[in-house]
Amino acid sequence: MDQPRPVNQPGRIDVVSDAICPWCWVGKRNLEGALAILAAEGERFAVHWRAFQLNPDMPAEGVDRASYRAAKFGSEERGRELDAQVAAAGRAAGLEFRHDLMRRTPNTIAAHRLIRWAGEQGLALQAAVQEALFRAYFQEGRDIGQPEVLAALAGEAGLDAAAAAAFLAGGEGAEEVRAEDAGFRQAGLSGVPTFALEGHVLFSGAMPAERIAEAIRRGLAILRRQAA
Repeated sequence: MDQPRPVNQPGRIDVVSDAICPWCWVGKRNLEGALAILAAEGERFAVHWRAFQLNPDMPAEGVDRASYRAAKFGSEERGRELDAQVAAAGRAAGLEFRHDLMRRTPNTIAAHRLIRWAGEQGLALQAAVQEALFRAYFQEGRDIGQPEVLAALAGEAGLDAAAAAAFLAGGEGAEEVRAEDAGFRQAGLSGVPTFALEGHVLFSGAMPAERIAEAIRRGLAILRRQAA
């Protein structure tokens, strides 16, 4: 049975995500709104970002985005329709997607390694790196599969860019990222973003902030009843 957490200890939220998942950026922004709502009610949370690959078989160098999406979705037109849906959801969340600038679909192992490394230095830095990756890919059209781009983004997020470059030049964390991704698949997870509270999955998808807040409230109530 779960033990009640101390009153002054924040609850744990895990977000399973991929850096090239547009709904994950929308979900991040909506989660931030939900946490602000819950903070006004006296609830606090620590958010941890976890690795999932939308395209686990992606070549290390990435691929041309337009041709890849045409093959994946059946046509370039269908890909543009899906982009339009994402852009509309992004605008509702206060985000601008610039699909016209996006040329490559990258392999995201290195990005996940960077997110994991940032998390070891603090959750605020991890969140800043996650935001920088989303912004770079979806708004600026940068290739976040390239180590030099990732190191620069680490610097923009408040980390030491040279230390990030040195880390990315090695292989540390790659197997851990692959194992985490595989573990989520084996557990039956197939879509992101997926949100978990204290290790219990709440839902998948980029719900509005108010609905995320309500899902977290309900999860808290269940866990607290179980721990009583």
